Amino acid sequence: VQLQASGGGLVQAGGSLRLSCAASGRTFSSINMGWFRQAPGKEREFVAAITWSGVSTSYADSVKGRFTISRDNAENTVYLQMNSLKPEDTAVYYCGAGGYSSTSQDYLYWGQGTLVTVSS
Repeated sequence: VQLQASGGGLVQAGGSLRLSCAASGRTFSSINMGWFRQAPGKEREFVAAITWSGVSTSYADSVKGRFTISRDNAENTVYLQMNSLKPEDTAVYYCGAGGYSSTSQDYLYWGQGTLVTVSS
């Protein structure tokens, strides 16, 4: 599975962005997906995850109620809708495939990352 993340950019606090992660490979519809982020000088941290069917989702407490993960298996794409953005959401966001957990080591494949910058 190859992953291509996009949709990052510069946004003011309180604004919104939608990240996309396009996947190649016929196994996308049967694979769990997740989003992680890494701020400068910090370790990669879990943001959200979604099961292969889209029925179950999981969120980090820091984004719960503001971010929504979803997927379109027909388009081989997983999304991260980010609302009410805060400066502390500034990070490079990565999509991962193959896991449904908050542990990055559980994911088998990673995209290249997309930068989100939230100004105050």
